[in-house]
Amino acid sequence: MILLSGWLGRWESLGRPFLHLPRWAAVLALGLLAATMALGAAAFAPQPEAPPAPAASPATSAPGSPARAKGDMALYARIHARMAAGEGYYTAAIAEQHASNYPTRPVVAVRLPTLAWLQAAVGADGVRVLALALVLACLWALNAGSAPLASVPERLGASALLALGGGAALSPVAGYDHDFIAGLLLTLALLSYRPGRWWPALLAAGAGLAVRELAAPFVLLWLAFALTDKRWREAAAATGLLVLLAIAMALHFQAVEALRLPGDLASQGWSAQAGYGLPITALGQLTGLRFLPASIAAPLAVLPLIGWAGLGGRFGLFAVLWFTGLATIMALFARPENYYWAELALPAYAIGLAFAPRALFELVRGAIAPTSRQT
Repeated sequence: MILLSGWLGRWESLGRPFLHLPRWAAVLALGLLAATMALGAAAFAPQPEAPPAPAASPATSAPGSPARAKGDMALYARIHARMAAGEGYYTAAIAEQHASNYPTRPVVAVRLPTLAWLQAAVGADGVRVLALALVLACLWALNAGSAPLASVPERLGASALLALGGGAALSPVAGYDHDFIAGLLLTLALLSYRPGRWWPALLAAGAGLAVRELAAPFVLLWLAFALTDKRWREAAAATGLLVLLAIAMALHFQAVEALRLPGDLASQGWSAQAGYGLPITALGQLTGLRFLPASIAAPLAVLPLIGWAGLGGRFGLFAVLWFTGLATIMALFARPENYYWAELALPAYAIGLAFAPRALFELVRGAIAPTSRQT
């Protein structure tokens, strides 16, 4: 841990890391970038149309019953309607998952109640208003000055991309989308972190964790950084969040188990090993890239990661590790219909596109003029 902490300190002291790459490393980085773009183009090409709305299993109706709208958002809307009529979350959720032929096993096939409780308190449209407020908070955090965003044009570009991504809150179903809401909260946590005032960012991460348990890797990465920096209070707080998640999941399991029936469906599981083409394709389905041809969309889906990597420091390193970690989780475990997991990285990931031009310039310069370096 001491050695890792020293390495992170040296990394932060470098500033922009691409300026310090030897020629062979810059050439290798450009080669890997080209290969990843080719992979993305291949992944985009066979699937020009958006996949159906994410669902754990087909939402078909029982014989003789009225037709039911399909898809996860329709399911969550029906749960919300039943709660508005006076039912508790678990009674409404399990009943609707039974009626729509959704699995209830394992326990994560049933969403945590946090967002549904918030909908019951302020309504689905109220959740959308709160989501827009989160976008504004993210814009403030982005431009607050502590993040190494360098130039004014980069800040303006990043702000525009953040606003465009956050604009999804205007969608009528945004208030039901757990992954989208969690992604906004994690974006706020990433952008608002300050070493001397870390707790507001950690609260945002905790809120994201409460909405979607898949945010746990973000908090685990936070814990790892806090430990390497010997920030013990911060590490204890992050550990506390993970303990609270474990307790919440245990209570969630008990509540679901009490209403589960012997013949309930089980999920297909999460071991598809779909590869890195899935998260790249997911970005195309969840952003404006879906309107572009694959030859353009694929490079644009990859370039934000280069932009984040080029920032350097703990800020850029944390972002890169979080985005690549989530992509790896999707590559190993997600099924194609789980493409919406990528929302957990949005809109934070997309704003890296504003940082990509300078990062690319630094890589190209390092590859063709190895003696030119900035200190």
